Amino acid sequence: MREKVAVRKKIVVFAPHPDDETFGCGGTIVKRLGEGYEVFIVVMTDGRHAFLNVLGLGSDPSPVELKAIRKEEVLRAAKILGVPSENLLFFDFEDMALRWHEAEAEEKVLEVLKKYSPVEVYFPCKKDANVDHQAANRIIKGSIEKLGLSTSQYKYSISQKFARLGPFVSRLLNFFRHDLVFVDVSAYLSVKEAAIEEFGSEIEALSHRQKRPVIENCRKFLKDKEMFYL
Repeated sequence: MREKVAVRKKIVVFAPHPDDETFGCGGTIVKRLGEGYEVFIVVMTDGRHAFLNVLGLGSDPSPVELKAIRKEEVLRAAKILGVPSENLLFFDFEDMALRWHEAEAEEKVLEVLKKYSPVEVYFPCKKDANVDHQAANRIIKGSIEKLGLSTSQYKYSISQKFARLGPFVSRLLNFFRHDLVFVDVSAYLSVKEAAIEEFGSEIEALSHRQKRPVIENCRKFLKDKEMFYL
């Protein structure tokens, strides 16, 4: 009589850009892997316009070159977190244009959700300021509803619309919320930090071209607890 093989519960993390999965929930990814879950990461856009969006630069590297660079970075970062390359899926929509391809993106998201039947899905908070994050939230939330899945939804935040008002205001607004959950990732911060350091195109190249680092506040993503909206 054959022994039954235990089926690992699956988690899908949707990242609008190559790095959101690491900054937003890298510690939780490591934690869940250690608990026996299988994690899949879906990178929705190619990240080619990161320099253009932040610095107004369209060359050195070019968007096409940056696309290749960022793909390699997210593959290396995911490997550090413990996610094998075969568990990364790339939709390759153009950076900053996801909102113009929502129907096509939804088809791809539905396919992923049907294939893996995840018990948990991670994706951006609708309050994030980036337009790709907002589109991703609509697409993924709508897809889950369309399929009638009972999967747990965890929304991470990279940069909320009210973040410009300062960290104190951000904490104050969240203080009154009751739909927040905090995951203790203190034991995995060194792994997450190592993964973040793989995104050198943002941290090193951009910092070199400005008087201060563009991602000078990346330390805020290395807290003992990762926060998610339910």
